[in-house]
Amino acid sequence: MTSTSDMGRVLIVAGSDSSGGAGLQADIKTVTMLGAYASTAVTAVTVQNTKGVTGVEAMDPGIVAAQMRAVLSDIGTDVIKTGMLHDAAVAETVLAVIDDVAFDGDLVVDPVMVATTGSMLLQKDAIASLKTLISHASLVTPNMDEAEILTGRVINTVDDMVAAASDLMETGVEAVLLKGGHLTGQTVTDILLSAKGECRITSDRIETRNTHGTGCTLASAMAAMLASGASLEQSFEKAHAFVHAAIKAAPGFGEGHGPLGHARVHLDQE
Repeated sequence: MTSTSDMGRVLIVAGSDSSGGAGLQADIKTVTMLGAYASTAVTAVTVQNTKGVTGVEAMDPGIVAAQMRAVLSDIGTDVIKTGMLHDAAVAETVLAVIDDVAFDGDLVVDPVMVATTGSMLLQKDAIASLKTLISHASLVTPNMDEAEILTGRVINTVDDMVAAASDLMETGVEAVLLKGGHLTGQTVTDILLSAKGECRITSDRIETRNTHGTGCTLASAMAAMLASGASLEQSFEKAHAFVHAAIKAAPGFGEGHGPLGHARVHLDQE
């Protein structure tokens, strides 16, 4: 559905995080702070805090589809962003709805597989279905662990990251944003690969325990910027800046991997 407003719209299809640091909660905060409108389709409810995930209740695929259709038939969306899909049936359902409504906006897939605390968030038999969804996406935003699972390639260097991103491009996805935070070193390099070529952003590593939800935040920032009409490259720069600032602004909550300070980031004032 088209919009008469100049406000970009993002439909977030992902799991809920009771601690508010990742998942739908981080997505909504990010999209809102970047000036776009967030709607949601809940795929799962997780019981978690900064120390780990202790429970997951998956939504019925029919309910996920119904949520998506309710939003798409009324409010509409410019970008669909997926996060935790949990199982194969939900991943397949998301693609089926997108095809059925002939959605022609951007699809941003954050291939959420493992939480920051190490808990598995995607069933192993769902990886093939996730790969199919990725092949239809405008952008996929894996971290290195996820990229290794998706490509079967060991990633130890930035060159390995580029090779893995190239492998993912061959699946049919239009662009890959590969996050390099899991490499060791004093700097962190993120890579954006598309048909236009390669972009890199390298920044100083922030030594902190407050990294809960960084992946969700980056993907949602990309979605918000794309929904607002920014180019892929402009979105990359703004999304990276937002995540960097949100890490620095972390409130320090929790005893484990703390949440980011989304509400403290105002890029237009910096």
